[in-house]
Amino acid sequence: MLIHLACAAPAPLDLEIEWVGPPRGPDRPVVVFLHEGLGSVSMWRDFPARLCQAADLPGLVYSRPGYGRSTPRPPEQRWGLDFMHRQAREVLPALLDALELNAVHLVGHSDGGSIALIHAAFDADRPDPRVLSCSVLAPHILVEAFGLISIRATREAYLHTDLRQKLARHHADVDSAFWGWNDIWLDPRFPQWQITDLLGQIRCPVLAIQGEDDPYGTMAQIDGIAAAVPDTRLLKLPACGHSPHRDHPDAVISAIVDRLRPAGA
Repeated sequence: MLIHLACAAPAPLDLEIEWVGPPRGPDRPVVVFLHEGLGSVSMWRDFPARLCQAADLPGLVYSRPGYGRSTPRPPEQRWGLDFMHRQAREVLPALLDALELNAVHLVGHSDGGSIALIHAAFDADRPDPRVLSCSVLAPHILVEAFGLISIRATREAYLHTDLRQKLARHHADVDSAFWGWNDIWLDPRFPQWQITDLLGQIRCPVLAIQGEDDPYGTMAQIDGIAAAVPDTRLLKLPACGHSPHRDHPDAVISAIVDRLRPAGA
């Protein structure tokens, strides 16, 4: 389904959303899923439903603008270095406000993990913070040179293999999704991007998960989170690439469910 955000910046948006897990209730937190740089609602597959079933909590999955069935990125629009900050500080708060969600657990993958961390830092300044925990899978807190090599390889695959066709199953405007992400990550200015300076503002519990064989990032990504956020748990997975929830779903679900529990529970 689509939800219209009349107050979203810089212009009104339609976002694709899907509810999973047990029914919502007035006193039940909601698990909010933030997808990867080429992701969407459908690309999560059954992971959100499995996690929410295990946690006995309702879940909200949504596609960011430019992805899935959400409002596409205009062809002439190029994202800036602040594109993840804008998602975290403008679009996500507008969505939570529209749905009247006042207590959430964030689960983010890759770019979605970075957005979750930025939002958790932003939320900590609210008089009544609503982020109860933040679980991130293969997040980015800085740009590593070898990861850009993998992103360049993905560009070649999009141009010369069936990758575009595969992604088109998940996006109404596949070029909107791909080039929005790929162009900014390969922008000559992008290596300066980082969020290490705001991690110390996070006050909620954090779980950070990284695969040992991730072609986009090393353990420096999650070690940096642990160094800045005292209440951080790390899960480092062998034989695991950039999608821990696909390579080791049971271990990831178990770790996240444990992180969702209140202290002392």
